[in-house]
Amino acid sequence: MFAYEMHQMRAAELAREAGHRRLVREARTSRAAARRSARDEAEGRVSTRLGRSRFMRAA
Repeated sequence: MFAYEMHQMRAAELAREAGHRRLVREARTSRAAARRSARDEAEGRVSTRLGRSRFMRAA
C-alpha cells in the first residue's frame, strides 16, 4: 500500500510539473508573438535609458 501511495504522489508531482512547463512554454510563445507584432507597428515602445525620464523637462 505504501508503494502505491508513493506512486500516486509521484504521478501528481509529475502532472503539476508538466502543467507548469506547459504554462511557461505558452507564456514564452505569447511574448514572442507580441514582439513580432510590435515590430510591425508604426510606433515603437518608449524606453528609458540611463535612468532618464521619458519626457523632456519644461523650460
